Parts: sequence; structure tokens; C-alpha cells
Amino acid sequence: MTPTSDTPRVQYYLLAGDVHRLHRLRWVMETSMLKTLACKHRSSVSKMAARIKAKILTPHGPRTCFEARVEREGRSPLVARFGGIPLKRHKRAVLADRSTPSPIYPTKELTKRLRKGSCELCRQTDAIQVHHVRQLADLDRTGEPPPTWVQIMKSKRRKSLVVCGDCHDRIHRQAAASLTS
Repeated sequence: MTPTSDTPRVQYYLLAGDVHRLHRLRWVMETSMLKTLACKHRSSVSKMAARIKAKILTPHGPRTCFEARVEREGRSPLVARFGGIPLKRHKRAVLADRSTPSPIYPTKELTKRLRKGSCELCRQTDAIQVHHVRQLADLDRTGEPPPTWVQIMKSKRRKSLVVCGDCHDRIHRQAAASLTS
């Protein structure tokens, strides 16, 4: 039988001379797991431990672990195990590090618009700023025709607009004038 799926996580520490110190961590994690399951199933810790205790075959011989198994029709059972790994020093342990792909975070649209470095109203490239409104609904004022900057923000469906300093001042003057009238 092959080692349990926990083996790669422990292999790194098997080279250490004081791997025995992991027994305390194993005990804390095991106790926490059993108390959580006992609370969830409204049982005692000792009853839960007896219920999920299992013996598995490992390359190091039979080992006691805790195992939860869900049988499924026509498919292999779902198995989750805790334990079954000897925490003894293994001088010739082979590390099987799997490189985890780093998550790809796409560049935000606003960042792309800022990097262009031009005003979205007049195309100037100096003193770029961002005009922001709280909600797109704030742009819907009935009565008068909306200014160009409002139309652009509505068409983009964005609460921010990359503008130059002059256009930003003009936007705030128009907004102040519409509030006073």
C-alpha cells in the first residue's frame, strides 16, 4: 500500500534531528479534530475517537489513524485520514516538492486605464487624476442633459474616470453649479 496523502507535508521535517518535537503538534491537532467532531455529532471525545479509529497498512507496517469514510454506489469511497505517519528521523528522506502555481491576478481595468496616461475626456497626458462617484445612480439626474463626463462614465459603467487636472476641476465646477441650482 502507498503512504497516505499526508506524507509529502511531513517529508521535509523527517530530515531534522528533532522531528520528535512534532508529536506535541500532532497531539494538539488530533485533540482539536476530535473535540470538533464530538461537538458536531453531540458525542464525547472518547466515543468519537473509538468510532473513527482505523488501522491502515503503510510501508512502515500497520499504523493506527483516524479515518472517515463515505461509501458511494458505483464509485470508490471518499476517505479522509489523520495520522498513520511515523514521526521518526529519516536521514535519506526524498523531498518531493510540488511547485504550486502562483495565482494569476489579472490587472485591474482602472490600472490599465491609468497606465495609458491620458485623459479620457480630452486626451491630454499631463497631471492625470481620477474622478470618482459613490454610485452610478448618482449620475442619473433628471431634467437637464448630462455632461460629457457623465455620459462616458455611464457608457463604461464605471464609477471612476481618468482625467487631467483641468478636466477634473471642470467636473467639480459643473457638479457644484448643478447642486446650487
